[in-house]
Amino acid sequence: MTYEAQFAETVNLRGHMGDQIDAYFARPFGAGPYPGIVVIHHMPGWDGPHKEIVRKFAHHGYAAILPNLHFREGKATPEENSDSVRKAGGMPDDRTMGDVQGSIDYLRTLAYHNGKIGVIGYCSGGRQAYLAACTLRGIDAVVSNYGGGVVAKPDELTPRQPKAPIDFTKDLQCPLLGLFGVEDKRPSPEDAKKTEEELKRFGKTYEFHTYENAGHAFFAVDRPQYRVHAAIDGWKRVFAFFDKHLTNK
Repeated sequence: MTYEAQFAETVNLRGHMGDQIDAYFARPFGAGPYPGIVVIHHMPGWDGPHKEIVRKFAHHGYAAILPNLHFREGKATPEENSDSVRKAGGMPDDRTMGDVQGSIDYLRTLAYHNGKIGVIGYCSGGRQAYLAACTLRGIDAVVSNYGGGVVAKPDELTPRQPKAPIDFTKDLQCPLLGLFGVEDKRPSPEDAKKTEEELKRFGKTYEFHTYENAGHAFFAVDRPQYRVHAAIDGWKRVFAFFDKHLTNK
């Protein structure tokens, strides 16, 4: 019988402009080496379900970290922080990318890290994962789950989010996995098609999968949008993708 155990805790790391932010971290017990995963949470915030995702990655042999991208809002709950971010006009892309880069750099300091980094995001985090794959350093594989806003109309751009991530596709530095629901509105199937066309145009390595009878947030076990068939298959694809690009299996 194989012994299984993991360690999980809140840590501090240096994010955008050297700010100290909270992050939730989990890893298997043992010497490793383990690949690193940065999990980018959705707009509802740095919440329990996303911390469960971090522990799921640890269970599967990864050192995973979930930066609190709403840390600076300073409210008592993830919901209040998210509301504050929405009222301010959304997450600033430069700050978010700084915090994600800080999380990547944190994982690379760990003695049991194997040198490989994956990034995964959900909803707005899927958009940010795509942007990270195109603009940050040191990423080996990225998963973008129903990233709303990768394709954005000009009137959807703001000072906080001045460019659509799709406009950076030519700079994509690593393989990309995209998972979508056919009933989603943002991103719509048309948005996913536009993104795929751009990836093909620049000769990028990618995999896209779209699920029938599923819409936005089909991975979210705590929300009505959860779809068990899509989530189960999606997780299989996520782990197969990361195992392929981040491990020596």
